[in-house]
Amino acid sequence: MTLAFITCLRHPANSTSYAEVERLLEATLHSVAQQTTDDFVSIVVGHRPPPFELPRSTYFVPVDFDSPPAVNGPHAAIETFVWDKGTKIGIGLLAAREHRPDRVMVYDADDFVSSRLAAFSNARPGPFGWLITDGLIYSGRRGVSRRTDRLNRICGTSAIVPWEAFAVPDDLGLDATQEEVGAAFGERLRRIMGAHREAGEWLVEHGFAMSPLPFPGAVYHVETGENHAGFTLLGVTRPATRAVRAEFGIPAAGPFHRSARHAYAPAAVRHSLLSTARRVRSARRGVGAST
Repeated sequence: MTLAFITCLRHPANSTSYAEVERLLEATLHSVAQQTTDDFVSIVVGHRPPPFELPRSTYFVPVDFDSPPAVNGPHAAIETFVWDKGTKIGIGLLAAREHRPDRVMVYDADDFVSSRLAAFSNARPGPFGWLITDGLIYSGRRGVSRRTDRLNRICGTSAIVPWEAFAVPDDLGLDATQEEVGAAFGERLRRIMGAHREAGEWLVEHGFAMSPLPFPGAVYHVETGENHAGFTLLGVTRPATRAVRAEFGIPAAGPFHRSARHAYAPAAVRHSLLSTARRVRSARRGVGAST
């Protein structure tokens, strides 16, 4: 059994700082490479080879696709972002064929993953996979995090999928054009390769059983300056613990007291109290409407 991790990088023209994109990628690749088994492969698809030595079992696959038109600063519109990401993940799947993986995990190039994923997946053969609902949202800028039970709805690093679900063609090479990749993968490109929010539903509808992973599997890294979604971690948080940093390969973020100050700042507490009050009011309105 083998688990293939696949990610891609945006075009340099679609980044605020490509040097920062590469710095984030380096930390992410080291996180993936911390797997407790050797039965995994990690594939990176991008326009420029990374300027650092790749960790174990990691391979870079170059593409020369055009950059999507920029509409939000350097970032692409969501439709062209999904197309660009999906076709690059398609190239990554074509590169993964020779490793004969049993499952695939698409991951974002700035997130972190549990070191237990490959061993867990490989010990459980069968045409099924897992959604990573349980995970953390993490701000490396502040060194703080918060647990979430809906990671797969907000983060692209959130599913371990049977290889068969992608229907990877045998006759398409790594020199394929974006149009050829798009035609080969069809709706999969937009449903489970370039986007993630409804991937679980699509997989189940197409006969692939998906269960929640029974432990926190990934960390959504936000506030990097390069997140396409622009997610901000608000409210009360906690400093990332030493155990979490070790399992997910998260680099140190400075002194603990600085992270604690960010985590329990008055503005964070106020935001959490207001959010709780809004949820309570919403719940009361729902009860009133049903009586």
